[in-house]
Amino acid sequence: MPHKVKLILNPMADMGRAWKTANDLRPIAQEFKGELTWSGTVYPTHAIELAKQAVEEGCDLVIAIGGDGTVHEVMNGLMQVPENKRPIMGIVPIGSGNDFAYSMSITQKSAHALAHALKAENSQLVDIGLMTDEHGRKEYFDNTLGIGFDAVVTIRSHKLPIVKGFLMYLTAVIQTIILNHNPAKVVIETDSEKIQDGVLMVTLCNGPREGGGFMLSPNSQNNDGKMEYVIVNKVSRLMMFRLVPEFMQGTHMRFKQVRMGEFNKLTLSSDLPLYIHADGEIFTSFGSNLRKVSFEILPGALRVVKG
Repeated sequence: MPHKVKLILNPMADMGRAWKTANDLRPIAQEFKGELTWSGTVYPTHAIELAKQAVEEGCDLVIAIGGDGTVHEVMNGLMQVPENKRPIMGIVPIGSGNDFAYSMSITQKSAHALAHALKAENSQLVDIGLMTDEHGRKEYFDNTLGIGFDAVVTIRSHKLPIVKGFLMYLTAVIQTIILNHNPAKVVIETDSEKIQDGVLMVTLCNGPREGGGFMLSPNSQNNDGKMEYVIVNKVSRLMMFRLVPEFMQGTHMRFKQVRMGEFNKLTLSSDLPLYIHADGEIFTSFGSNLRKVSFEILPGALRVVKG
């Protein structure tokens, strides 16, 4: 059982209903026998600072209450401290996608998730991805990182306040197929191969799912010491529409236009600017001129409470 716990809440999660959820969780938090404090985020990247602050305060468990973005920031904060000082990370998923929580088999019943996280009895070391761009900027990711098509989907989904969850991502997918069909010429080098091709999408998968229901890499596991890539070659808009239900079912690998493989290290360069999301958080958006990035997997880098 942890002795000192920090709960980091994103009050804007779940379309701004997170405050009510947090209020419902108070009785469970009050039952905790050790020292427990709450912190709320007030601006983007704030959870990174709060997680690092929790380490300085001597917390041995830091719980992210929010969606994949909150988890992503808390994880990035914990990954910026020395490995021997990293607390365990817990998750109470109340966001739109909750894909990393899905990969950890964590319930979406927030009261159950918090009670389970506070015990921290069932945890595992998970692999974390590290991206470094051509300017030396670094970002960690725990679930998926998308370049091209699904990054644009993420950018568009952030502008859809009326719909939420999987429907929000599906709407953004349809918009992106119609409005942003821009294949790029890329050179990809991994530990074992070199790929030069016109592509619409490159997604690196530490977990099986993104967007709340797209099974991009059904066999990906975040504790196996490797990562998978999914590449969609240059195809027509009609073919992209054809592939959407296949991605939802996890059956897209049977199409010759989709390429999958695994890696420990990977570099990618492009003739067009790279639009990138990391765990659903926008890393580069329209207007960026980034054209080269490299990736590596850090096996067993963070201990996370399992469901």
